[in-house]
Amino acid sequence: MGELKGYSLPLSARGTAGLVDAPPWHYAGDLIGAEFWTTADAAKAALPVGLTPDPVSAGHGYALFIDWQVSGDNQEYLDPDRSLYSEFLVLLDAQYKGAPVAWCPFIYVDNDAALARGWFQGFPKKFGTIKQTRAFSVASNAAPAIGPGGTFAGGLSSAGRRLAEARVTLDKPIGTIPALGRPIVNLRHFPRLTAGNFNNPAVHELTQSILENPMVANTWGGTSSLTFLPAPHEELADLKVTRTGIGFRGTLSYSVRDLKILTGPDATS
Repeated sequence: MGELKGYSLPLSARGTAGLVDAPPWHYAGDLIGAEFWTTADAAKAALPVGLTPDPVSAGHGYALFIDWQVSGDNQEYLDPDRSLYSEFLVLLDAQYKGAPVAWCPFIYVDNDAALARGWFQGFPKKFGTIKQTRAFSVASNAAPAIGPGGTFAGGLSSAGRRLAEARVTLDKPIGTIPALGRPIVNLRHFPRLTAGNFNNPAVHELTQSILENPMVANTWGGTSSLTFLPAPHEELADLKVTRTGIGFRGTLSYSVRDLKILTGPDATS
């Protein structure tokens, strides 16, 4: 009887049945985003133990809609059924030991492998349907221009209910993606399924994402609108949008092959 192989479940005899292959994971995607503010109290309520509100920008955050393509080192992007997925996430300003960080309280994807990669890193991913307006390299009335006046929309639904919608109208190149100004902190949490230990998780640790070789291209900024909608079993709308700021669109790439553990027995800081 041989040992089962693989990086993630299901482990198997040949080691090829796993939901996710071992890193590195290389990402490239088009995104639209909206800067927003909610109340300081709502933002504070969304933070885990170990993070505190940023005293300068409490309530400030970003909402992002991203069309991703992901691959390992062996052109796995040639299998688009597995390599393509869409994502929506929120990033809130916070502090860790007095240093500015971004906290991700909510994130949705439409691909099971993306869900697993997120959980391994601490992103609290759920399934959703995420769509955004596309741009193309030919002029057409079916698509906006990536340029002044080009307007893009994004929408998130989950379990048949609309949860978020945004619009971004471009004005000028900005050379950056505003939401990437802070390191992202997440919470890896894996509970126990043993009687009497439901509140004693097997893993509960703050992590910091390590985005290797991040690059951006064709980034434009402008204005935005953003709405979070209430639904049963959802708390995204608790981050009620009180106003919006810059809207933006661009292309992003980076790689992941490591993770910084901030708290817990395996902490690296």
